[in-house]
Amino acid sequence: MSGNIDITETLEYIHSVKWQGSKPGLERTRELLAALGNPEKKLRFVHVAGTNGKGSTSAYIASVLQKAGYRTGLYTSPFIVSFNERMQVNGEYITDDELVRMTDAIRPHADAMEDAPTEFELITALAMMYFLQKECDVVVLEVGMGGELDSTNVIDVPEVAVIATIGYDHVKELGPMISDIAMAKAGIIKGGDVVVYGGVPDVEAVFERVCGERGARLHHADFSRISEQHHSLHGTEFLFEPYGRMMTPLAGAYQPKNAALAITALETLRGKGYRISDADIAAGIAAVRWPGRFEALGERPAFILDGAHNPEALEVAADSLRSLFGDRKIVFVMGVMADKDVDEMVGYIAPMADAFFAVRPDNPRAMDANALAALLERHGARSFASGSVKEGVARAIERAGPEGIVCALGSLYFSADIRSAYEAVRAGA
Repeated sequence: MSGNIDITETLEYIHSVKWQGSKPGLERTRELLAALGNPEKKLRFVHVAGTNGKGSTSAYIASVLQKAGYRTGLYTSPFIVSFNERMQVNGEYITDDELVRMTDAIRPHADAMEDAPTEFELITALAMMYFLQKECDVVVLEVGMGGELDSTNVIDVPEVAVIATIGYDHVKELGPMISDIAMAKAGIIKGGDVVVYGGVPDVEAVFERVCGERGARLHHADFSRISEQHHSLHGTEFLFEPYGRMMTPLAGAYQPKNAALAITALETLRGKGYRISDADIAAGIAAVRWPGRFEALGERPAFILDGAHNPEALEVAADSLRSLFGDRKIVFVMGVMADKDVDEMVGYIAPMADAFFAVRPDNPRAMDANALAALLERHGARSFASGSVKEGVARAIERAGPEGIVCALGSLYFSADIRSAYEAVRAGA
């Protein structure tokens, strides 16, 4: 059997319908990990939760730890182009052969469980086994959804817990109020923990109370340390006290705050004995890779791909677009999940739009392109439904012209399709 068939069958097994759905609780993950010899108990973690910014914050932390000489695992979701992105060591994705071998090892244990694990629980257990086998010194572990009942929360007290900005997302699962969502995120806080928070002040009281109740120490990221920000399509420069000038290849007006949160977490690690120099921090921030998040795919026209997929993320995406382009009008390619607060999301960018090209991401939860176009029209925006992502991208590029601006956003789930469509249109395919 060829390697290609092996990886195809492996991914079919991982994505199999029998694992589908989201079920609260940690019991299944714990049962599966116990059958595997509890690999998570032999690893050290940086645990990262939050609504927006947790992915790039995780990527910054992992990049700096790698520069400091630590063998660093990184666990994230969802993937943008390849499933293998979800687990990497020192910036290298798990290989197809490793993924096949790990899945073959976990399969009999998962199949034997009376209460079957969900797909995310299966992947989390697989990742723990992988990071142990790769002899990671530390693993940066991004929460999938929420915190308290997320399957990553089976770990013991991490080296540091990090909580990024809290916003309205997954309200059906986590609760309708911002305080409900904050409480779900606060579920990762454990006794003896060091917790770093870098989000909106509105919910700080939730984390202060939970830390007090559980005997954890709360540190706040001090964003006043950021000054002299300069944004371009190719990245962001800023001053950060006391380190001086920093550069990140990640664009977006919010990236200095994500970097500041990561640096604050790294400073707490340094206080616990981790050997992380100022040069390691600057080099790690400068070397970070995090595709699909306010990423410039090309110029003439400027074409930006952003995974913004909830109201708060759309608001900061709008801020980033204004910081780069001022009041210039933008052609948007937009696709969204139907369970999002699409009306509020659209409100942030409709006034900036020359036109929208609505597309339907390849996901069962996606909103129909015609329904999205009709909703956009209700906001007074000129909008067109596209039969495919490629059609939407091609029409947007044509409308913008070489001097214009195109921004594709609304869902991480169509990032790979946007990227391949952009490359095909550019190649004339």
